[in-house]
Amino acid sequence: SYIHDMSENKNTTNGGLGFLSILTLMLIFLKLAEIGVVATWSWYWVLSPIWVPVVLAISVVTIIYMFVWFNSKK
Repeated sequence: SYIHDMSENKNTTNGGLGFLSILTLMLIFLKLAEIGVVATWSWYWVLSPIWVPVVLAISVVTIIYMFVWFNSKK
C-alpha cells in the first residue's frame, strides 16, 4: 500500500555534533575553566580540532595536484 511504501522510504538526517565538535568544545571548556594541562596550552592547540583537518585536506589535495601536474609534464 501507499502508506507502507512511504514508511520504508524515510529520509533521516544525522543531527547533532560530531566527534571533532565535541572535542573542540571540551578543550575550550577545559581551557576557560583552567583545568588540567589544557589550561597551559596555546589557543592554537585548543582550537586544533577545527584547523588540523582543513590543513590535512589542503595538503592532500596539493600533493595529488602536484603528482598529476608532474606526471603530465613527461
